[in-house]
Amino acid sequence: MAWLRTVALLVVAATLGANAVLAVAQEPPDTEGTATTAPPVADAGDAVAGEDETAPPPATIGGEPVARDPDTESAEFSRELRTVEEDVSNLKEQVFRSKATLKLLKELIVNSTATGSRIVLWHVNKLGAGYSMESAQYFLDGKSVFSKVDPGGTLDELREIKVHEQSAAPGAHSLQVNFVLRGKGHKVFSYLRTYQFKVQSSYAFQVEEGKLSSVRVIADSKGSLKNFVDRPTIAYDERTETYREE
Repeated sequence: MAWLRTVALLVVAATLGANAVLAVAQEPPDTEGTATTAPPVADAGDAVAGEDETAPPPATIGGEPVARDPDTESAEFSRELRTVEEDVSNLKEQVFRSKATLKLLKELIVNSTATGSRIVLWHVNKLGAGYSMESAQYFLDGKSVFSKVDPGGTLDELREIKVHEQSAAPGAHSLQVNFVLRGKGHKVFSYLRTYQFKVQSSYAFQVEEGKLSSVRVIADSKGSLKNFVDRPTIAYDERTETYREE
């Protein structure tokens, strides 16, 4: 019976040992005194020591800084300068056109201030056979209103013609006439063709409201070939009448 008691003791001991091992395996690990501290994470908003917060970020390509080319900057400046020059030229052209438009409007207003007043200019040639008229010019208030140049003798055939007519503002007006004449001669008097005369004359007159002022400009000579050395003259015949619009 002694051996049975021994076997029972061995079985009990083996059972107690297995339960102790199982209890140890199921027991949670002791974490006291073994906790670890994680390293602090830097805040993305914190400024890096020594870095200028106001400086603009440099240009980068693929994260690498890019240096500016001086030639590129010079070309950009040249383009901007050309643009400014073109703008200035356009402004000058606009100013010139505006001045021309204002001048035209002024002339239209002055000429149409009094639609019931007009000026008529007549060219009268009484030079005779001793002279040939090569050119004739008429200026009214400093503005050219008639000009004809023909050394061939066409002007000699125009004995009396109306050279200009326009509406005008009442008041003072001025007329200037320029003639170029040449002597005419035959046979023994052929040398007279070398004589040329430039005749200039001015005339001032008044235009009344509602009146038509007619001015006849008369080119005349004082005699025949015997007193050819006397210069031709210009006379004016002014007539005023009531103007009626048609």
